[in-house]
Amino acid sequence: MSALQSLKTLTLSLLVGASLLSGVTMANETTSKPKVLIFDVNETLLDLTSMRTSIGKALGGREDLLPLWFSTMLHHSLVSTVMNDYQDFGQIGVAALLMVAQNNNIEITSEQAKTAIITPLLTLPPHGDVKDGLAKLKAQGYKLVSLTNSSNKGVKAQFESAGLTSYFDERYSIEDIKIYKPDLRAYEWVLKKLNVKPAEAMMIAAHGWDVAGAKEAGLQTTFIARPGKALYPLAKKPDHVVKNLTELVTLLK
Repeated sequence: MSALQSLKTLTLSLLVGASLLSGVTMANETTSKPKVLIFDVNETLLDLTSMRTSIGKALGGREDLLPLWFSTMLHHSLVSTVMNDYQDFGQIGVAALLMVAQNNNIEITSEQAKTAIITPLLTLPPHGDVKDGLAKLKAQGYKLVSLTNSSNKGVKAQFESAGLTSYFDERYSIEDIKIYKPDLRAYEWVLKKLNVKPAEAMMIAAHGWDVAGAKEAGLQTTFIARPGKALYPLAKKPDHVVKNLTELVTLLK
């Protein structure tokens, strides 16, 4: 074989190899896309801002205490899980508000705390990007489900009020297993219900602790950086960080 023929053969081999490699890369990219998108609900899809008025009124005008109340509620849901003493998320919310009031020398009753939380929480509006984003993700062929710490009855009411029911294939509540996120067992449970492997599902949340738990459980994760939300620096980084569902739609095309 002449030197020219050898060069042509080598060139052809390289081109074929590159083509095959490109095909493998594209295949990997295709298989790396999740089969199902799992959404957190409160703050991820639903906007808690409207609760500032009701919580603030109960706390003597201290609307600035809303984030503290929500974080206290989340904190004690984990206390409930660790103690193996499940309490309804709404009840924990009422208890958390009483604690915040006490720590700030504000006197409120359990009934006042319940009134400030339950109705407003069940009628939260969706963030402005949510409906359009969900519609486009559904049109792209993704299976959409929700996984929340709220009760089954609670999230049903929330979705109906916010007009989100039709976008989702399934709604899942940790009430069924009485183990709050981000306990790894909560994610393992929903994966079993969905009959998918961890890498085939993506958890989408506006809470650093939620994506941290899902990532540790082996899921793909996307953090929605809603205003005032930050990642937990000591946890594994999420696969993606977006500002809203509009960016997520582009990411998952």
